[in-house]
Amino acid sequence: MRTHLITGAGSGIGAVVARRLQERGDSVVLLARDAGRAREIAAQHPGATTLVGDLAQPGRLSWALSKQALPERIDSIVHAAGVVDLGAVADLPATLWEQQLAVNLVGPAELTRLLLPLLRVARGRIVFVNSGAGLHAHAGWSAYAASKHGLRALADSLRAEEAEYGVRVTSVYPGRTATPMQERVHQQEGRDYDPSRFIAPESVATTVLTALDLPDDAALTDLTIRPAR
Repeated sequence: MRTHLITGAGSGIGAVVARRLQERGDSVVLLARDAGRAREIAAQHPGATTLVGDLAQPGRLSWALSKQALPERIDSIVHAAGVVDLGAVADLPATLWEQQLAVNLVGPAELTRLLLPLLRVARGRIVFVNSGAGLHAHAGWSAYAASKHGLRALADSLRAEEAEYGVRVTSVYPGRTATPMQERVHQQEGRDYDPSRFIAPESVATTVLTALDLPDDAALTDLTIRPAR
């Protein structure tokens, strides 16, 4: 049985990945931003272990994790948490830049750094659920796209640095996916939301599990997924 740490397991892609891993008998450890959210996520995923650590405050993650019992083994981290706030560069305040960069980039970098010793022992896998915005930036998406472009750079550097320890690093770039985040994006864009037009989170989760399950003689480095419609 393998142990996987997942962020963003409260909804969307992260929730589906956590459920699918549990259904096949793996152990999951779910990161929550606070104790209240940890209780909610634990209720959604009976049998899962929760840890509390706020990705929006990367500088406090080390302290937060030092106060909790970490699993003895971690075979993978799936970074599925994220936030998005749209706006033109002329209008977007610094606080929204800081929040998106923290949750989408600096927080994952710091969490990975803290758990690398365990991942090295397990010769584990790291999957970053990135975004199409990590490859192309459009008007109104500057802060979010910058955080996701940075996440791509983080993954590329990490892959090169950790190869000698057998740690595999994958970036997945989904197009628009039918998640609560996508619904919020549509609200910000002022458009009606029709989830049937977009990728199902289950499809992205299948890609994540493929990256986790590849034999040791192969590594999935970058994969782009787009809606079929």
